[in-house]
Amino acid sequence: MTGLFWWVVYPYIALTVMIGGLLYRFAFRQVSWTAPSTEMFEKKWLRLGSTIFHYGIVFAFIGHVMGVLIPRSVYHALGVSDETYHIFAIAGGGLAGIMVVLGLIILLIRKMTNRRVRAHAGFADYFTVILLLIVAANGTFMTLVYNTTVAAYEYRTTIGPWFRSLLALRPDYRLMDTVPFIFQLHVLSAFLLFASIPFTMLVHMFSLPVRYPARAPQQYRSRVGYKRGKPQT
Repeated sequence: MTGLFWWVVYPYIALTVMIGGLLYRFAFRQVSWTAPSTEMFEKKWLRLGSTIFHYGIVFAFIGHVMGVLIPRSVYHALGVSDETYHIFAIAGGGLAGIMVVLGLIILLIRKMTNRRVRAHAGFADYFTVILLLIVAANGTFMTLVYNTTVAAYEYRTTIGPWFRSLLALRPDYRLMDTVPFIFQLHVLSAFLLFASIPFTMLVHMFSLPVRYPARAPQQYRSRVGYKRGKPQT
């Protein structure tokens, strides 16, 4: 029963909260959909931390798609051996994880040490950064430490098929029985992160500026050289 709850009930609850929360926020709270910018309070560390984090999270997302959603048999059909896959997974995943962790640490320190930024940060802001940091640090440890000192764990035979079975609405929770605890912790904390998305600034990840190219341009006029609305000659 314990396995049934953690690997079937809990993930579906988290995904239901995420989807339901996103629909509610889009329907009734669109004004708060985007993440408020604090660039006016401090720019240097925001640009550094945000850039490193966002590039890292994109690479990490691609790595998770390749490792979890793409079956192992596909790689074998393409001639990619398990050894080759794990070498690239450790190198690429380790670099992406370090970037995410470093970016989050910079953003967290900035949020805690800058007086004006700290004044505009609420519980949800700290919760988001800290939970992201926990998930990313755990994943980076698994990639760079566990996989190189203990064993290169083949999650494509357990976590990958289990996650795909969830998406297919035919969950096979027994696949997670033999998964090392540190990998289980990574998965469980990730689903908690999914459930928190509608209630935090992470909601802006679903905002795609598809209408931006067709948007009417905004005009700005300088007050320099103008008097009573008319240009000086």
